[in-house]
Amino acid sequence: MHPYKDLMPDSFWRTAVADINPLEIEGLWKPKLSLTPDDAVVTAGSCFAQHIGKALVKNGYSWLDAEPAPVQASAELRRKFNYGIFSFRTGNIYTTSLLLQWCEWALGGQQVPDEVWTTKEGRFVDPFRPNIEPNGFKSVEELQASRKGTLNAILHAVKTAKVFVFTLGLTEAWRNKKHGYLYAMCPGTLYGTFNEEDHEFVNFRYPDVRQSMVAAIQLMRKINPELKFLLTVSPVPLTATASDQHVLTATTHSKSILRAVAGDIAHVRDDTDYFPSYEIITGFPFRGMFFSPNMRSVSPKGVEFVMNSFFACLGADGTTNQQGRAPNDTNTQPAQQQKNNDDIICEEELLNAFA
Repeated sequence: MHPYKDLMPDSFWRTAVADINPLEIEGLWKPKLSLTPDDAVVTAGSCFAQHIGKALVKNGYSWLDAEPAPVQASAELRRKFNYGIFSFRTGNIYTTSLLLQWCEWALGGQQVPDEVWTTKEGRFVDPFRPNIEPNGFKSVEELQASRKGTLNAILHAVKTAKVFVFTLGLTEAWRNKKHGYLYAMCPGTLYGTFNEEDHEFVNFRYPDVRQSMVAAIQLMRKINPELKFLLTVSPVPLTATASDQHVLTATTHSKSILRAVAGDIAHVRDDTDYFPSYEIITGFPFRGMFFSPNMRSVSPKGVEFVMNSFFACLGADGTTNQQGRAPNDTNTQPAQQQKNNDDIICEEELLNAFA
């Protein structure tokens, strides 16, 4: 007799992976958090989190849109102005440090820096949400009012939600040298002007990533002690790296840290779980079949497989509810509007322009 004698088949590589069709691999997630269609769910983080929000709506779950678009806005305008992409209009939050920064501004009372960028046309750009308004704001006051709306939306989302889903995307970021605050993107790539005296590259290490993720969780739970967290890691490789490594090596380095942090926090915290979307897309038993030809974007079939696995593990049958579900909250986006918003917004992909 020994501990391996009575283990279940999914504990052994041969019976769980090697002897079966990869599309029949199941049970990759054993949820420790409950989630019902009535539970308000917030999604934020890297671009892959957008898939989760859409899938929740399509399967009849209550995805919380805490910063809804004006009712008269068309589906095209909603997408153009980044409404309904995440639960609030921060744009992609690629790092745990940037998540903590938003939480400190929205929940902790810290002041947002007064830095503002300008365009050639004299419009104003939010350095922390540079892709929110396609042509920038007409005044600094309009920019600040819009950002205040987003901060209020974050507070509302945290107070209201049952589950906060966050997708960890990167370890690399750019920050202000003097004051230490982070930018959403490297200054000068989309808007702004890069200056070596003012801006510096940072590649966060494991302790940094873990500390900021835990600090963000603790800050949110001060506002809502019942809030639970579901962490995922984006399977999407880096578009570009400023680390002086090959982009493939840099991707492995970054994702390894993020995966370790997410798994470790989920292991030690009862309020946090981890869903293995990263393993499902990148795991070698799947032979890269879920990537598009560019070997970076996740194909629609890959997204479908991930989300079917998600709902199957929750106890659902994984099929799509075409009619959606009447939202419980007036700020929950209707399914049809969500279905009209098929493209994923990923600011990091804009770096392809410099390749």
